[in-house]
Amino acid sequence: MFPTITWRDDTVVMIDQRKLPLEETYVVCRTYEDVAAAIETMVIRGAPAIGLAAAYGIALGFLSVTDEAGADEPFRAICERLRRTRPTARNLFWAIERMQAKYTAVRQRSLDEIKRALVAESAAMDAEDVAINERIGRNGAELVKDGDAILTHCNAGGLATAGYGTAIGVIRAAFEQGKKIRVFVDETRPFLQGARLTAYELERLGIPYEVITDNMAGWMMRRGEVNLIVVGADRIARNGDTANKIGTYSVAVLAKENDVPFYVAAPKSTFDLSLATGEEIPIEERPAAEVKEINGRLVTPPAACVRNPAFDVTPSRYITAIITEKGVFRPPYETSLLDLARE
Repeated sequence: MFPTITWRDDTVVMIDQRKLPLEETYVVCRTYEDVAAAIETMVIRGAPAIGLAAAYGIALGFLSVTDEAGADEPFRAICERLRRTRPTARNLFWAIERMQAKYTAVRQRSLDEIKRALVAESAAMDAEDVAINERIGRNGAELVKDGDAILTHCNAGGLATAGYGTAIGVIRAAFEQGKKIRVFVDETRPFLQGARLTAYELERLGIPYEVITDNMAGWMMRRGEVNLIVVGADRIARNGDTANKIGTYSVAVLAKENDVPFYVAAPKSTFDLSLATGEEIPIEERPAAEVKEINGRLVTPPAACVRNPAFDVTPSRYITAIITEKGVFRPPYETSLLDLARE
């Protein structure tokens, strides 16, 4: 549909998601610092896409290394800079770890061979992500019935991944199977990823949708207008507790109250099985301006005090199932996710 991120002529090019849906413009990153800044400032966002950006950023940064004997230190510094960009999304750290493993595997080769290997590894991760998302979509589409109305929160589509999407991948796959579905899109304050990005994607895909404000979701469920909910994830603990965009927890609690199935769609790279529960997941706090302003215009008093946690954690007791490329996992997650760990 559109390239979220790509490698082009020894640069990393990504669509500027801050400008969507009104402008389709691209940012060209010529250094790994450019990539790090793009991640931090939300030019690119979404856990899988952030991971891919980090992988490309490492490959891009290593292109400037000229000292074969002293290559380890600049490689370490590049990885460390990208690791500091955003703390919650597990995919970021997974991608850096994979690039570190590739570097270790080829370290004894020539500098040019190492550079080529890192570029190839990041490109492979790009292609793999699309295939993984398509499998997630197929697995999740089995849970969608013809005529269903689906609610989603934030953006877990092609823009949040290398392409196709996780939660939106489930919706896409169901739609591509010919099921007549419609989608309620939570606007997702404060950054409006639903209103700006998910609506943009669904419109381009021809999937019927309606944008609602976040505080309308519970009423829609209460009226029986929502058949199921599917969201993405930024990190999933061993017991199934899931960190996702702020507001997800509220949607999950309302779903439980109204007996609406609540599904999480995510690749294996989002799982952090080293964490026993969601209490251990680091939650990013972002700048106050994201709450105080919309498109650069103040919507609060200038001196207003603001809190802006970017994510919340949904306890696993509210999650009906977790959809992955390896299948659909159900409670008790402490047991079922062990099978995922063995894959």
